[in-house]
Amino acid sequence: MRRNAITLGVLIAVAVVAVQALLIPLFSAPAANLEPRDLPIAVAGPPALAAQLQAARPGAFDITTVPDAAAADAAIKDRDVYGAILVTAAGPEVHIASGGSPTVATLLSQAATALPTQPAGAGGVVVKDVVPLDADDPRGAGFAAAFLPLAITSLAAGFLVFLLLDRRAARVTALVAYGVFAGLGAAAVQQLWLGIVPGDYLAVAGALGLFAFGMAAAVAGLAALLGEAGVGLGALIFFLVGNAISGVAAAPELLPQPWGAVGQWLPIGAGGSLLRSAAYFDGGGAGLPVAVLTAYGIGGLLLVLIGRKGLASAKVAAVGETAASPAPVPAG
Repeated sequence: MRRNAITLGVLIAVAVVAVQALLIPLFSAPAANLEPRDLPIAVAGPPALAAQLQAARPGAFDITTVPDAAAADAAIKDRDVYGAILVTAAGPEVHIASGGSPTVATLLSQAATALPTQPAGAGGVVVKDVVPLDADDPRGAGFAAAFLPLAITSLAAGFLVFLLLDRRAARVTALVAYGVFAGLGAAAVQQLWLGIVPGDYLAVAGALGLFAFGMAAAVAGLAALLGEAGVGLGALIFFLVGNAISGVAAAPELLPQPWGAVGQWLPIGAGGSLLRSAAYFDGGGAGLPVAVLTAYGIGGLLLVLIGRKGLASAKVAAVGETAASPAPVPAG
């Protein structure tokens, strides 16, 4: 018996180390390999400018040619591109949107300084931040860090709704209520208390609430369909994998592909993109994230409606059956 317990202990240790070996590259590899991959940008200037950028960084940029700086800025504010590189008679300019991604803004500034098209005597590259970060979060670190607690609590909310509520109507009500309250509360903390997210309060609350609702409903739905295994599957895909490839702290186009694109179809990636759209771009580029999170929310509710009862009801039923069973009659 003791030998079996020791063997089981060793197997548990080996299994945990194996999972650890998989999680380390899942988180560290994307962060260690950040570089532009078909990053959408706009260019305006000599006809050869786009070709020069492509030759200098093959595969780095998905370039859209625009006639002037005004068109470039409009494309940035609509979230069609992350920034723009312009070459004028006065010299090169780079228009960035640090509110869209501080990392991309830095990369574009560096790319512009390497342009061979600077006229003689030019005073260097002019950098214009079209959509700047909030003054209380100058590096954008607070924006990215605030998503982790909301993801954790949404995961927990989905599990608790399945665990503690037996009636399907109660589960649906709880999930919708959680999304509303989580959005209003998280927006209040981030805007009114910490001041790290700009934009209209209700728009930001709506973005955060839709993310929280979609995440919680998806986990509750998987739990209703698969039981405790569904919670584990949701935690693995939506939280561990989804957080690693979300691109919230940088940009999905900077991650190894196709993982950057896949991350935008998971709740954390879609939620991060939606919050940036609501906070910094007046809703520009919000269409896909809204569709993704709505699909998770509605899909989760449908699974809740057709899924099994919670663990609490199963335990109560088991206790009731045991109590109802007649006591064995002693022999003799």
